Amino acid sequence: MPSLQSYSTFGLSASCNSIESFVDVPSFLSLYNSIKQSADNAVYILGGGSNSIFTKDFDGTVLVNEIKGISHFDTESHHYLRVGAGENWHEFVTLCMEEKWYGFENLALIPGSVGACPIQNIGAYGREVNALIDKVECVLLETGEQVLLNKEDCQFGYRDSVFKHALANKVLITHVNFKLPKDYELETSYGELAALSEPTPEKVYSKVIEIRKSKLPDPNVLGNAGSFFKNPVVPTSVFHSIQKDYDVVPHFVITDKVTPPTETSDLGVTLKQQDNTKKNEELIKIPAAWLIDQAGFKGKTLNKVRCHPTQPLVLTNLGGATGEDLITMAKNIIASVHDKFGVTLEPEVRLLGSKGLISL
Repeated sequence: MPSLQSYSTFGLSASCNSIESFVDVPSFLSLYNSIKQSADNAVYILGGGSNSIFTKDFDGTVLVNEIKGISHFDTESHHYLRVGAGENWHEFVTLCMEEKWYGFENLALIPGSVGACPIQNIGAYGREVNALIDKVECVLLETGEQVLLNKEDCQFGYRDSVFKHALANKVLITHVNFKLPKDYELETSYGELAALSEPTPEKVYSKVIEIRKSKLPDPNVLGNAGSFFKNPVVPTSVFHSIQKDYDVVPHFVITDKVTPPTETSDLGVTLKQQDNTKKNEELIKIPAAWLIDQAGFKGKTLNKVRCHPTQPLVLTNLGGATGEDLITMAKNIIASVHDKFGVTLEPEVRLLGSKGLISL
């Protein structure tokens, strides 16, 4: 059984029945349909491997998305980009900076592939990628039909999208289409970016890289999957309850702008947006790293799994960690944070067991 250790940045020892890669839609459909017709028909589609952790040997085939290609055209007001899902995210952001296709500078050095960005609705330092996505190209796994989803169809939320819900395990993302306005405002309100003198896209890009390198471990040196947990978003009442016991609680006020429920049936599935009748409700985002630190896990080790000593949002593999150790550490953190604050942390990573995705 081939090893999956090098296909996931966390680096747990795990294997699978077979690993295949594809470079376009026809090669994917050929592989996928062949596997589904066999007795051993479990399939997991993998991108850059920075957000997927195999906690056990996977009893199936892993298909690696290597669809590449970047095309560009512009109008008087916008840059339009069509990018293959298998492109490396940071390399793509760097190319955009070189070409002066601005907008992605806050999202520099985020690990993974372009195809993962709409699934996670990746974000950092005040910018979420959904603000720049125009359309997402997909293949329906059941029929092989190629479809085009607009931004509304994707139902983006904080580290969330339709690809985690109604379309989970139902589509392959092949390309992401971006629409970058030529006239836009830099986002420099978060943290150390606010201290930049006369900020430019290049300065923001460089500062973000500097910050991430100073706070986050390099997965090439120390196995990790980046942010393990989402930053929780809580009602103001919960935040005020926490605030009573601390002089300072780091937080960000956000406004929930989810659109009313809609349905789309032309994809073979029903897409229902979250029921959210309280538009523009004020909510509070609290850094999960702060909650984890206050719960006493910063720098804590369980066998070969460590909660990072400078960025507790990141769990690391000290070498030889097991899936059981990782799951135990994650569950302990979730339970402790909930007991102390009444807030339930959710994983940002995708955890896999022998049969596929698992939950904590």
